[in-house]
Amino acid sequence: MAAILEAAEDKAAKGERLKREGIVIRTFDLWKTYVMGDQTINAVAGVDLEIHRGEYVALMGPSGSGKSTLMNLIGCLDSPTKGEYFINGRLVSDMEDDELAQIRNKEIGFVFQTFNLLPRATALHNVELPLIYNGTAPAARIEKAKKALQQVDLEKRMLHKPNELSGGQRQRVAIARALVNSPSIILADEPTGNLDTATGNEIMALFERLYQEGNTIILVTHENDIAMHAHRVVHIRDGRVEKDEIVQH
Repeated sequence: MAAILEAAEDKAAKGERLKREGIVIRTFDLWKTYVMGDQTINAVAGVDLEIHRGEYVALMGPSGSGKSTLMNLIGCLDSPTKGEYFINGRLVSDMEDDELAQIRNKEIGFVFQTFNLLPRATALHNVELPLIYNGTAPAARIEKAKKALQQVDLEKRMLHKPNELSGGQRQRVAIARALVNSPSIILADEPTGNLDTATGNEIMALFERLYQEGNTIILVTHENDIAMHAHRVVHIRDGRVEKDEIVQH
């Protein structure tokens, strides 16, 4: 019993130290293992990763490298088989599903390749959704949603529905939705994958501006030219960190 209490205290102390040092993402020997028949696949194999508040990091790797599995773990969409994962000083690798849902809503702003917008809802209502889920009062959430749309230069289109917006504008709505809760991290999964090159460049310029404003951004991509927009690139291969490099701009 004493050993269990001691371990719990160690984890709590570790979380406090990470938060104090401004480390928003920290994984310790993180694993995700799948058993398929008589085959064991280590999609994530002992990843140690540290991301400080205010960093702009790309997780890059080819298809099958494990970057998407690692993204799902970081985004609390999946739980690790082994290892520890702290976000903003909280040990999420030990949490149950309902606690993870709260973390996803409060700590993480998601931006997906396919936008994931409600087709019949206005841009304003789409941005409001995370605030509705966490019980924010109507007047406060409308104000916050408007402010988030202003951050992505879409305040004049807030009453338009997705089919009345271009692909780039839809992604801006998705980014505003990610921003509306003032999350610890923005987690963007192939955010330019459905956009033409010029529009993709506009979206990457927006991410750079959000980074300059102090947001912590984690970008997941298989494209080198997209990864190079970040200020640090973590190369993933065979479920491991192959290389971790600073990008000079």
